[in-house]
Amino acid sequence: MADLELSSPAFDDGERIPAEYGYTEENTSPPLEIRDVPPTAESLLLVVDDPDAKEPAGKVWNHWLCWSISPDTESIPAGSTPSGAVEGQNDYGETGWGGPNPPDREHTYRFLLYALDTRVDLPPDATKDDLYDAASGHMVGKAELTGTYPA
Repeated sequence: MADLELSSPAFDDGERIPAEYGYTEENTSPPLEIRDVPPTAESLLLVVDDPDAKEPAGKVWNHWLCWSISPDTESIPAGSTPSGAVEGQNDYGETGWGGPNPPDREHTYRFLLYALDTRVDLPPDATKDDLYDAASGHMVGKAELTGTYPA
């Protein structure tokens, strides 16, 4: 599987996500930059989650599910959805981005980008498990960006 590159001009990998992107602040998605998409990619899939939420929430908390992103996408501006992409429901029960809001301590958030050799054709109420099931066997690239957010 090829290595995609995912970065953000708002924060470096492993560093603090600025407060403005938090759920109780401006609640907008941070800007993202995408590079090295494999030529066999037909679409991109983006999952933003919080594995540190397992203890307080009882599960990995999903903050953003976005799929059918064009493989030609080089950037996703702050607070926007890529043209033609589908956004799913986050664990706040809302469609689209739901920013960090850790209830107990600083958490690490994962921005997971997958290049797929197919387009995922799922409705907006699809779950992360539905997305991963549809993407199974079709991943041709992966990138991960992490950021922390204080409690």
